[in-house]
Amino acid sequence: MKIPREYLNLEAYLKPNKALVILGPRQSGKTTLLNDFLEKTKLKFKLDSGDNIRTQEILSSQDFDKVLEYARGYALIAIDEAQRIRNIGLGLKILIDHIPGIYIIATGSSSFELAGQVGEPLTGRKMTLALYPIAQMELAKLFNSIELKARLEEFLVFGSYPEVVTADDKNEKKRLLNELVDSYLLRDILQLERVKSAKVLLDLLRLLAFQVGREVSWSELGSRLGIDTKTVARYLDLFEKGFVIYNLRGFSRNLRKEISKKSKYYFLDNGVRNAVISNFNPLELRDDGGMLWENFLITERLKKQAYRGPHANNYFWRTWDQKEVDFIEEREGRLFGYEFKWGLRKTAAPREWLETYAGSEFAVINRENYLDFVNTR
Repeated sequence: MKIPREYLNLEAYLKPNKALVILGPRQSGKTTLLNDFLEKTKLKFKLDSGDNIRTQEILSSQDFDKVLEYARGYALIAIDEAQRIRNIGLGLKILIDHIPGIYIIATGSSSFELAGQVGEPLTGRKMTLALYPIAQMELAKLFNSIELKARLEEFLVFGSYPEVVTADDKNEKKRLLNELVDSYLLRDILQLERVKSAKVLLDLLRLLAFQVGREVSWSELGSRLGIDTKTVARYLDLFEKGFVIYNLRGFSRNLRKEISKKSKYYFLDNGVRNAVISNFNPLELRDDGGMLWENFLITERLKKQAYRGPHANNYFWRTWDQKEVDFIEEREGRLFGYEFKWGLRKTAAPREWLETYAGSEFAVINRENYLDFVNTR
């Protein structure tokens, strides 16, 4: 089964003398997306990999003659796994600035590395796309709403990585997710010079997995792991930049009753979260169904925002006396609050929310209406 991705036509994003940078977690389909595009393009292209030692040598050399000769005769240069090339941003800048009309595509699995290398050198010379695991809006091109809802528990437990979605049975899904966590998830992070212990990283992820949807204390995490708060903060930042987790911050207009300094962390894929804690049990045998539902909805909404908009600042809201709204979008000068409920019972907006932020919107997202929230229509 071939799942059509939202960025199916990369040509719409290509501009001459600008780099198209595609970032996303490993195994999310970046290479497949790139190859599918290259099979159809009429441009004369050169496809290379950042794993190629010769390519690393040329594009990191900053030798104008070498770099320009590398691209001679091609209209499009495509580099997969570009984050493996030291100073890749400077190499691409040479191509962009000295070859009129050149097109460039670069993919990378670790945004903290690739974005750092291409950010300053390619200021004004790039466009960045984020490719996530399969979105519900992408699956809606193949399945109707009844079929998607019938598979909802599967997405909550096993997530949406392409190979996992298309796997034939649950055992294969488990195997793929365990391999993803064991072999790919931390690979780029562990290659950083100051990160040496995979055990500490995995222990930190396990602690986060049990606190999905709850406010996280860095000092508490550090105390339980035996590391200092600054190290916790650095590892969390690496997880976020490496497309493992998402940091949702508290919202406040500086009212004394509101909590704004703490964060909640969500995994960018439910299957990865469950693999980290080795729990693929069905929902009826779990006590974390609410966590899975909240995590699923927030990550699907992030995909929607990235692919189709709206562009928004995202938060949660809570007061010291435990009144809360799970998810808030600040957009178009207004606030839109969402409460996530697995059950179908009606839930009213907190009175403090309505009184404090008059004119804001509020909606409850449940199993009946969630497809509208993730925009599959």
